[in-house]
Amino acid sequence: MSKPEILYSVKAGRGTTLRCKGWRQESILRMLENNMENAEKPEELVIYGGIGKCARNWESYHAIVNSLMELEEDETLVVQSGMPVAVFKTHKYAPTVVMATTNIMKPSWPVFYDLQDKNLTIFAQYTAAPWEYIGTQGVIQGTFETLSAIARLHYNDSLVGKIMLTAGAGGMGGNQTRAMTMHGGVCILVDANETIIRRRMSVGYIDLLADSLDHAIELAKAHAAEGKSLGVAVVGNAADVFEEAYEKGFMPDILTSMTPAHDPLSYLPAGYTPEEAEELRRSDRDLYLQMARKTMIRELRVTNQFFDKGVHAFEYGTSLRKECRDAGMPEEEAMKIPGFVSEYIRPLFCEGRGPFRWTCLSGEKADLEKIDSMVLEKFKDDLLVTRWIKLAREHIPIEGLPARICYLGFGQRKEFALEVNEMIKRGELAGPVAFSRDNLDSGSIVNPTFESEKMMDGGDLISDWPMLNGLLNAVGMCDLIAIQANYSMGEAVHTGVTMIADGTEEAHIRLSVCMTVDSGIGVVRHAQAGYQIAKDVANGQGELTKENIKIPLWWTPTATFGPNDLKEKEADNTSLSR
Repeated sequence: MSKPEILYSVKAGRGTTLRCKGWRQESILRMLENNMENAEKPEELVIYGGIGKCARNWESYHAIVNSLMELEEDETLVVQSGMPVAVFKTHKYAPTVVMATTNIMKPSWPVFYDLQDKNLTIFAQYTAAPWEYIGTQGVIQGTFETLSAIARLHYNDSLVGKIMLTAGAGGMGGNQTRAMTMHGGVCILVDANETIIRRRMSVGYIDLLADSLDHAIELAKAHAAEGKSLGVAVVGNAADVFEEAYEKGFMPDILTSMTPAHDPLSYLPAGYTPEEAEELRRSDRDLYLQMARKTMIRELRVTNQFFDKGVHAFEYGTSLRKECRDAGMPEEEAMKIPGFVSEYIRPLFCEGRGPFRWTCLSGEKADLEKIDSMVLEKFKDDLLVTRWIKLAREHIPIEGLPARICYLGFGQRKEFALEVNEMIKRGELAGPVAFSRDNLDSGSIVNPTFESEKMMDGGDLISDWPMLNGLLNAVGMCDLIAIQANYSMGEAVHTGVTMIADGTEEAHIRLSVCMTVDSGIGVVRHAQAGYQIAKDVANGQGELTKENIKIPLWWTPTATFGPNDLKEKEADNTSLSR
């Protein structure tokens, strides 16, 4: 078999010309290509997050593309960890693609790397494997809303004049400077790779590159004093620069990082350039992991020191705390700072909100602008939505196909998606629109040190909920469903889903169901855990929608498991009657 072509750049299909046998297949193909258009290392099929890939190898990539082009309307493509393994005759309402990725028994990083070396699996990341990545903006509203919560709780609802110190300018982390400046604040962002910093600068996420930490602090303080926003980067290792800042007595108002601790082989050890680190990965994986974890512990320890001084420090879903704990850091020290979900944004999950997004598959910017205008009108009473859309229009650059992220909640998503489908039907949009969402959603993931940390019912480890999400989306006739493990190895289970609006009645039926169950099961999960906001939503008394969810039984911490429980209840009742 001849070696397949390696592509060093890919541009997603645009316009109205079909290469596939229907718009559903064409839409999924364009989502895959859009991943590659925004990829960090397209020649290695790495989309973002160090090793998050869209296909297992180049043979798999080309086979996936060919399969989508040849797929009939009543067939389903099956993808196992980035490799297309089968096409089944199903029916026209079945998903176009079903996939499972990085799901491993007795998972650990050594086990994963051994299986990856044998060409048996890939690392899913969150939106890389299921072809839903939309560039750096994919996570920016999560950062923005986290900062909104900090502003509301600690700074009289304003971050003007405040400074955030953070690290990680990769595909996800690069959003942080823009999220802070959208609040009118100042952000100093540290990354050891100048090339990545300049890539973020080229698309407008970072304003300028400082010569040193001292220079960055000088610029930050000057802008903060004048109430001006600024996103400034400095080249360096997060642990080194954080320690230097602490030793110099620089106290930011907010501190976090998006360094890739979830994947220790992507985390840069102190003392190594990106090039030297790449060589060490190849030559001595065990030593690399050892050095990376030593640096992680340094980063977390200095973060804890800032926290003890009153800085609002938190872990932003990087698994830094868990990895440091696994590396031998005492539990109390490793878990000192809070995670951002449990600390700041869980109330949004209770309303079914999360990083819902849409991608305009025509490639026309005008489609995005028309949808933005529709959102502003349809949800004009929702301040969270309208504030975000107005800011996003002004500040968020287009990367690849025009796309938007917006924290629409339960009920709103269905109303929105059906209106988009009608806009396509009326000819107001130039092409179909794909809907998806990230891991940081109401009901799509279990992760005890991130999204499901410190749940009210203590069910942080229960992984039934994302499984139910996947099952519901599949029976809801979604266009792509993925069940995958990601984050720190063995720490999370997540589902990815894509749904297509193409203006047809069939799409209307699909969207009506999927847009209800996808966020609805998240509302149920939080309602059953005891969160009153979610209970109100499930009972049709929420602020976003009056649509209710039937609940056969409400969970309680005590229940009747057998005859002995009845005897105890009778004894209690007798005692009370006396």
